Amino acid sequence: MSSSSPTSPTSPASHTGPTSDRSGSTGRTVPPEPFGVRLRHAMDTRGPLCVGIDPHASLLQAWGLTDDVAGLERFTRTTVEALAGRVAVLKPQSAFFERFGSRGVAVLEKAVQEARAAGALVLMDAKRGDIGSTMGAYAATYLDKDSPLFSDAVTLSPYLGFGSLRPALDAAAVSGAGVFVLALTSNPEGAEVQRATAADGRSLAQVMLDHIAAENTGATSLGSVGAVVGATLGDARADLAVNGPLLAPGIGAQGATPADLPGVFGAAVGNVVPSVSRGVLRHGPDVRALREAAELFADEVRAAVGGARETR
Repeated sequence: MSSSSPTSPTSPASHTGPTSDRSGSTGRTVPPEPFGVRLRHAMDTRGPLCVGIDPHASLLQAWGLTDDVAGLERFTRTTVEALAGRVAVLKPQSAFFERFGSRGVAVLEKAVQEARAAGALVLMDAKRGDIGSTMGAYAATYLDKDSPLFSDAVTLSPYLGFGSLRPALDAAAVSGAGVFVLALTSNPEGAEVQRATAADGRSLAQVMLDHIAAENTGATSLGSVGAVVGATLGDARADLAVNGPLLAPGIGAQGATPADLPGVFGAAVGNVVPSVSRGVLRHGPDVRALREAAELFADEVRAAVGGARETR
């Protein structure tokens, strides 16, 4: 897979390359730069936008590609080439690669490595959630810097209890990576769990948000534990002041627009990472059209978020 597109002049590549321990002249290990710091830099320099890499069978067909590993590889390579040097975050959806077995996962591994090398932060959309050693294995897969699937961040499901995520939270802290915890998702079915009431009267989503806020206590710039909060909610009806990033899926094909962000996120809108997939990807396979679509969304987000900031 080629990564021939040049990194933009405002690229945060020096901040987003593969994480490694660094030793100063004293021989002491310097901790990796936290994900939240790197994400803030990427959003400030490249624009506040996350673009999903979601190779649906229908999108492969729309691009004139076959629904097989060859089509998957071509789709992924083109998307990375078009966007990795320009957008803040790329978010591959693991399931669309896993459906092709080991060859599909190999395409995903290469995409992650080349996107990061081009300066994009990679958020693996895997939505993993389990307990004990199994959660530890998921953490090793996505958050260990020696793993071929090591990503800057990963999405996690907390509904086996927030404490079940501890292996991933600890692994992310060691490697300078981040996690995004499902809180208020954009799918309508999520409400039956996320809006359910805990014993103390809080919604389960608010319980998760409060846990996230506690994890980010003392973080500067932006914490490294984020929440997933759908842009389609209208009114989140939750306290989103978690001192961390808020991944906002639902823009584009699901019906939300950048103009909806201030109404959903209120005072926390400055920490939102809007996510769009089909709204950009449908413009492929033309590289220039993909870039123009991503730039248009980023500009619309800047206008919406900037205007909200000015009125507060």
